[in-house]
Amino acid sequence: MLYFQMPLCKVLWKFIWGFIMAKKIIQVPMVERLLNAVNAISKRRGQPRSEFIREACQRYLKQTEYEQMDEIYIEGYKRLPEEPAEGDAQAVLAGQVLSEESW
Repeated sequence: MLYFQMPLCKVLWKFIWGFIMAKKIIQVPMVERLLNAVNAISKRRGQPRSEFIREACQRYLKQTEYEQMDEIYIEGYKRLPEEPAEGDAQAVLAGQVLSEESW
């Protein structure tokens, strides 16, 4: 659809969104085998290679964030370990709550 055929609000939204979310163009060297795999998957999905790479980067960043949160959680328990009595009490409570569930 051409821009002059779209409703005005849609045209303005596309313009504003494009301005706010302006993308930087980068070059990323990669081995041919990796490039071929990226090309094949993006083609199979029917999406541009750049979109596939953006999504992969976003997923990797999210996974890294989760890993960092796990490390912080583990370090917290190393600094202040749980007392055995706390774990026993939690197990009893979980048993009571879960036994009342319909699943």
